Amino acid sequence: MSRHVAFLHTSPVHVATFDRLVKAADPALRVDHIVDESLLSTAQRVGVDDPALIRRVHQVMSRAAASGAAVVMCTCSTIGCIAEHTPPQPGRSFARIDRAMADRAVRLGPRILIVAALRSTLEPTAQLISESAAALPAEVALQTLWVEGAWPHFERGDRGAYIDAVVAAVRTAPRRFDVVVLAQASMADAAAALQDLGIEVLSSPRLGVQALLAAV
Repeated sequence: MSRHVAFLHTSPVHVATFDRLVKAADPALRVDHIVDESLLSTAQRVGVDDPALIRRVHQVMSRAAASGAAVVMCTCSTIGCIAEHTPPQPGRSFARIDRAMADRAVRLGPRILIVAALRSTLEPTAQLISESAAALPAEVALQTLWVEGAWPHFERGDRGAYIDAVVAAVRTAPRRFDVVVLAQASMADAAAALQDLGIEVLSSPRLGVQALLAAV
């Protein structure tokens, strides 16, 4: 398989994060990054079942594979359900960043709290975890937490306020869960701030990159 991977992001802030994670693990691996913010904004407006959006995501993923990438991974949890179902190509695979996180959450459950700053991310993540549970198989009880008001901080570039809002929301949520899933890659820094909860707080970047490297 080609020593070449690519990421599809819906925010440019993720480029440095994923470049660093991959290079730290495998400096020789070629990494491409594609950023298309409009895919997320469109998904929020029309939903992930919209045929035109599905075609656009598949086109972007396919173009990344055509450049030689053996694995193309989407880092956006909202459209990941579309991206990983890009029509197959010989010698190429398509993946979503949060599948490895979902698999781990199921093993740590059964009570799983899904945290997102975007409402549009909650349902795709819940569906993904349900898929992981069915594959294991395992019984899970899903709870969702929308951190209302957090996303504008991210859009303004105030990462500190964004992470603080996520951390505060998790801390004040009723403790009826065995594991926390930070549904968006942008939330990863909140995991370190929540280490004292006494349970695992999962984020997708590191787990997803580990899965990607295993595929390559």
